[in-house]
Amino acid sequence: MKTDVLVFTAHPDDAELAMGGTIALLTSSGFTVGVIDLSQGEMSTRGTLETRRKETEDATKILGIQLRENLKFPDGELTNQDEYVRGVVRCIRKYKPRMVFGPFNNDRHPDHIGVSSIVKSAMFFSGAGKYITKDEGSEQESYRPLKLFYYMQAYKFNPSFIIDVSDHFEKKMESVYAYSTQFYNPESTEPATYISDPKFVKYLEARSRFYGFQIGKEYGEPFYSEDDLELDLLNLLRKGE
Repeated sequence: MKTDVLVFTAHPDDAELAMGGTIALLTSSGFTVGVIDLSQGEMSTRGTLETRRKETEDATKILGIQLRENLKFPDGELTNQDEYVRGVVRCIRKYKPRMVFGPFNNDRHPDHIGVSSIVKSAMFFSGAGKYITKDEGSEQESYRPLKLFYYMQAYKFNPSFIIDVSDHFEKKMESVYAYSTQFYNPESTEPATYISDPKFVKYLEARSRFYGFQIGKEYGEPFYSEDDLELDLLNLLRKGE
C-alpha cells in the first residue's frame, strides 16, 4: 500500500496531539495517511498496553487514518541506532510516501528527540542503494520521499509554515480524547502526569488558536522544514482577488 503521507511518532497519541487537525484535513481531502508508532508507550504512567491499543484504534478511525503500525521498539530507549533506523527505512521503502513527518529535534521527552534523529537518518538512507533492507525476505528498492517536515510537541520553534486546521479542530480533539486514560478524568485514581493535568488540554487549544491567529484563521498547526520551501506567489495573489 502506497501512502501520500507517513507520520512517525515515538508513542501512540503523539500524532493526534501534534498534527491531528492536519491529518484530518488530508484524509478528508482524499489523501492516504499512514502513522507508524515506534513504541507502544509501555512506560506511560497511566493506562495499560491493552487500553492504549484500543484507544489508538479509536483515534485512528476518528481521523480516517488508512494505515497504522507499531514497530514495538522499547519505550524510553528510542535513540539513533542502526536497528531502529533500518526499521523506519523499511517502512519508507514499503509505503513510499511523498512526504514524511516526524517530531522536532528538541523536546522535553528524550524519546521525541531520539525519533527525530532516527527519522532524519532514515530519510537519507532510504534513498541509498547500498543500504540494504528486506521486507518479507525480499530486498527492498531504494526510495526517498520528497520532503521531511517536523511537527511541534512540548517545545516551541519558529515555524516554517502553519496549516489551517479550523474546519478539523473538533475532529482532532475528538481523537485526542479517545486516549481517555492519558488525559484529565476527574474519576481517575491513577497518578497525575504532565498531560493529565486539565490545564494541558486548555494549553493545546490555546496554542492552536495562537498559530491560527498568526495566519488569520481560527486554529493552526505549526511545522518546521530544514529545507527552504518554494512560495507559490501567483496562487497567493489570486487568493486576494
